Amino acid sequence: MYQLEVETADDYWEVENLYDTCFAPGRELLSSYRLRDGVEKVSDLCLVARDPDGILAAVIRFWPIRVGTGEDRALLLGPVAVHPTRQGEGLGGLLITEAMAEAVKLGWERVLLVGDEPYYARFGFEKLDHVEMPPPTNPDRVLGVALRPGAWDTVSGLVHKDD
Repeated sequence: MYQLEVETADDYWEVENLYDTCFAPGRELLSSYRLRDGVEKVSDLCLVARDPDGILAAVIRFWPIRVGTGEDRALLLGPVAVHPTRQGEGLGGLLITEAMAEAVKLGWERVLLVGDEPYYARFGFEKLDHVEMPPPTNPDRVLGVALRPGAWDTVSGLVHKDD
């Protein structure tokens, strides 16, 4: 019913409009946006879902980040958004599942996000007590999933941009 495609430059304004529809004003002031400033998104993992009429229904983006003082890279998932008229159809889950499967194929080992654990736990995300997002971020909302067993076991510290 929905067509999943890699986001293109032509999708930019439509995607931004969906984010504006789904999230509160000031969303770009969040600390996760500072990690994205001036950094190219991981284009192969940024997906859009369109209905049979070509109308944008949902979108997901990923960004490269680093954790701690070493070279520990991870993906920052987000934002993921589903148009309010399409919520409850499983589109968010479909995008997360498809994008993370592709991330595994591309050799990524870990994913981090800031979100609600009850929702994201179904995809394997758990609270990361040893990883710190820049303030202001509620530490209880810093979640991660290992795409390779044990990928988060030795990773700790502050999350920063992947320059």
